Amino acid sequence: MTAPLFRDPIHDGAADPTVIWNRAERQWWMVYTNRRADAPGSRQSWFHGTDLGVASSADRGASWTYRGTVPGLEWEFGRNTFWAPEILWHEDRYHMYVSYIRGVPAYSGRDTRTIHHYTSADLVRWEHHGPISLDTSQAIDACVHPKPGGGFRLWYKDSVAGQHTYAADSDDLYTWRTVGPVITEIPHEGPNVFELGGHTWLVIDAWDGQRVYRSDDLDTWERRGIILDKSGSRPDDQGPALHADVVVHPNRQEPGGPGDSATIFYFTHPDREGRDEETYADRRSAIQAATLRVADGTLVCDRDADDEIDLGIPDD
Repeated sequence: MTAPLFRDPIHDGAADPTVIWNRAERQWWMVYTNRRADAPGSRQSWFHGTDLGVASSADRGASWTYRGTVPGLEWEFGRNTFWAPEILWHEDRYHMYVSYIRGVPAYSGRDTRTIHHYTSADLVRWEHHGPISLDTSQAIDACVHPKPGGGFRLWYKDSVAGQHTYAADSDDLYTWRTVGPVITEIPHEGPNVFELGGHTWLVIDAWDGQRVYRSDDLDTWERRGIILDKSGSRPDDQGPALHADVVVHPNRQEPGGPGDSATIFYFTHPDREGRDEETYADRRSAIQAATLRVADGTLVCDRDADDEIDLGIPDD
């Protein structure tokens, strides 16, 4: 597959991708954090003040074209920060949960962080429903998945509670109640939940690859190793895979059950050594993709495999 899969042509800081089928265009869309790798100065303002970038694919995910930024998300005065969108389709509209920070802070972690809820019929025009109610002042990186018995669960990073994954539940995607901690063994971010091969999986970004957990009830999670921790050989695929999203292939669904393969989308800092963020080379990022499969009860992923992306055409 093409590598890198995508780089933002404006600020070169594409990160935190979410991939969703656009029913109106009948194309796959990638919506992502549009960090400003080209911003002048030091400190951390370069990854604040960000719009959500958009790229689309007319060939089922094989190649991507930059389309611009998501309009109309601002709801208060100023140049504000939007991170890490989560988008899902339910009944007759898209629901987006996006991390929000007021303004453009020079330092990260000293600000209030909230997850805001928007809805749309077309992924372009969005209605703002405000911040969701969670028991923290620093919630980011939302992921939403249906619960087996009905309703929905949201996983998120609580930045002031050890940088751990917490969860909240909702019956209608509008009103949420905090459930409590989920993964607390190590600081991390970017939880993502999906079904594959008869199990439900949770991957997290602990900045050393994607750590893998498995569950059959969304309540109890079993550690099942780590993937994408070693650098790949493809262009711009160096370093651990960061903040991932997973699309289970709709064209490979098993009757009555989840599919047997998926594509994981992630980003890399291919030129970064350590955690330095002072230069353009340190800051720039690239979106990559690889195939996920289930083998011997856990996830496997070869980021160097010569696989072609085919996300298929979902049933609308």
